[in-house]
Amino acid sequence: MKAPVRRSKRVDQEDSELKVTTPVALRAREKKNSSKTRAVRVRPEYPLTRTTAEDMKLMPPEFFQIDALDLAPRLLGKFLRKDNVVLRITEVEAYRPNDSACHGRFGVTSRTAPVFGPGGHAYVYLCYGLHMMLNIVADKEGVGAAVLIRSCSPVAEGDGIAGLETIQERRGQKTDKPVLLNGPGKVGQALGLSTEWSHHPLYSPGGLELLDGGEEVEKVMSGPRVGIDYALPEHVNALWRFAIADTPWISAPKNTLKPL
Repeated sequence: MKAPVRRSKRVDQEDSELKVTTPVALRAREKKNSSKTRAVRVRPEYPLTRTTAEDMKLMPPEFFQIDALDLAPRLLGKFLRKDNVVLRITEVEAYRPNDSACHGRFGVTSRTAPVFGPGGHAYVYLCYGLHMMLNIVADKEGVGAAVLIRSCSPVAEGDGIAGLETIQERRGQKTDKPVLLNGPGKVGQALGLSTEWSHHPLYSPGGLELLDGGEEVEKVMSGPRVGIDYALPEHVNALWRFAIADTPWISAPKNTLKPL
């Protein structure tokens, strides 16, 4: 008797995805297929945005000087550039004044002083003595609010990925999969950041820049922030985490994110 052919889990998964026929899934697939976004696939399962230096423009200071909760989703799809590395922001968290999870709750200290600067500057802090965490200061000077950059994706350039070798060297990983950038410490490492980058203006040319690529993010998910169990319940449960929908370039947990 001929033994049955064994199918890999990946093939089974791909087949099940192809058989999805719910109206929501079909609409999402139709929308994705009809998108005008300039995207390429460096690997079939990891689509990347393509952009050029000519497309990207520095965001002005006034872009940042709004409530952190308003700024956070607006940062999705924007680009961070430093050296030869260009990253697209895919996931963020908002931290606001009177927020028991925000570093500003301690008041102005040598560590938190950048948070109280004017919107549009970087706030980089060391977490657990290991990870450099990039935050973008929001609102007016003295408010004490910021947006944490949780995850990014690389950007397609020519036939490859912008700054991929630099990213891999800094991260110590020879991969182009989402594990390369799906966490705030990984983003800071990929950009080669240190706390010396705090106070750096992201709207000035040179160094670390925040840029617009002229592409709007249409579908966004939100959920509670990660790793803030020490905060008050109303802040633990606040839906102040935002991510681009339909992308693998986001951090865990993913099941707490729901469509807006």
